[in-house]
Amino acid sequence: MGIWTIGWGTTKGVKPGMKITQAEADRLLAKDLYDEFEPGVKDAIKVPYSQAHFDACVSFAYNLGVGAFQSSTLLKMLNAGNPKGAADQFKRWTLAGGVSLLGLRRRRAAESLVFQGYDAKEAIKIALRDTK
Repeated sequence: MGIWTIGWGTTKGVKPGMKITQAEADRLLAKDLYDEFEPGVKDAIKVPYSQAHFDACVSFAYNLGVGAFQSSTLLKMLNAGNPKGAADQFKRWTLAGGVSLLGLRRRRAAESLVFQGYDAKEAIKIALRDTK
C-alpha cells in the first residue's frame, strides 16, 4: 500500500475513502506549501536565486518531498552556482516504480522551463507539446 493523497497531493492525515471540496483542496495545498515546502526549499538554497528558481524547486519538492530535494544533485548544482546544470537535472526524476512515466516527464520538462524563466502556462504548453 502506497501513500494516500487527497486534493492536490496532501498526504498528512489522509485515509482511504476521504472526500474534500475544491476549496478544501486549495486550502490544504496553500497550507502544505507555506508550512513545509517553501521553508524547506528556502533553507536548502544557499546562493542568491530567482523567483523562477524558487517556484520550480518548490514544485519539485512538493512532488518528491523536501528530503529528496535537499539531497538532490539539482540542489547541489544550484548551490554550486551552476543553474544550467541544475535545470538539466529535472529530467532525471521521471521514474515511478522504476518506470519512466509520461506525466512525470512532462512535469519535469515544465519545471525545468519555469526554472529557466518561462511563464508557467507557457512552460506547460511547451512540455505537453514537446515531451513524448
